[in-house]
Amino acid sequence: MTVNWQEHYGDFFQNQKALITGGCGFIGSHIAQALVILGAHVTLIDNMSGCEKSNLDFYFDDPAKYPGKLELVEGSILDLDTLGQVTDGRRFVFHQAAIPSVPRSIEEPVTFHENNVNGTLNVLEAARAGGVERLTFAASSSAYGDSPTMPKIETMPPLPKSPYAANKLAGETMMRAYASSYDLDAASLRYFNIFGPRQNANSVYSGVIAVFCTRLIQGQKVTVNGEDFSRDFTFVANAVHANLLAMRSEKPINGEVINVACGVKITIAQLARTIAKLLGRDDLQPIIGPSRAGDVKESLAGLELAKQVLGYEPIVDFDSGLAQTLAWYQQNLG
Repeated sequence: MTVNWQEHYGDFFQNQKALITGGCGFIGSHIAQALVILGAHVTLIDNMSGCEKSNLDFYFDDPAKYPGKLELVEGSILDLDTLGQVTDGRRFVFHQAAIPSVPRSIEEPVTFHENNVNGTLNVLEAARAGGVERLTFAASSSAYGDSPTMPKIETMPPLPKSPYAANKLAGETMMRAYASSYDLDAASLRYFNIFGPRQNANSVYSGVIAVFCTRLIQGQKVTVNGEDFSRDFTFVANAVHANLLAMRSEKPINGEVINVACGVKITIAQLARTIAKLLGRDDLQPIIGPSRAGDVKESLAGLELAKQVLGYEPIVDFDSGLAQTLAWYQQNLG
């Protein structure tokens, strides 16, 4: 990761104890990397169902080069005993654990509810019992549904179109309720299409940039599901930045829902053409296919609340993030 985290955060996280649920996953591992660079003592809990241990090679290949410490506990947020043990005494909890994917949630709604909703309740209860000061929750822009209003702002009524979106919305309401009822501050960070190095590209449910980079590098054409579909693609360092800003906030966040994005709309067809061009493969033009059930046509974030509450602005733009991501896949494929 090219961001100089010390420039942004100095010694704020030095020797602080933090827990990251889903910490071996894509976003969780990037939060972990920033925190150990900043000197924090970080515990990860992950059931290892959607990640590779290699996501943590940045640390375990050479722990001595980091001022902080990292510990991985293989376990589930559905296991109350293990969750309680890893949460107790932590100042900060970054709740990233979830089963992702809109399409898969339509196929397996009960499994998604048990993991994403009940699991989030477990994390909140463990945080309350363990004396945690603040918790950030990986919320999702899918909660906005397909309202034609752009940009999406946090005061809009949510319109979830899939069980996954409903799961994330339920988590937001629990964050606000716990922040109002207990001595536990919380923030729900509504991620908009996070991408970057280490994102899993080996599943039919994987993020579109991970899939497109992988297939186009291999010389395969890609299919775009739906004409003119667009997203506010957000490089992973921006999501890390929003989480760290939330933890550093001097004022209570009170369970507020806050967009995390770049504030730029990119069509998925344009994305595919841009990656092909960066690879020097203009011949690999995308195939336009039908849209998928539950998919939202357009997505664009308003960032005013993020600026106001967190002081957030994107620190890596789309073009730079895409170039870094493509380079990582080129280096790591094969």
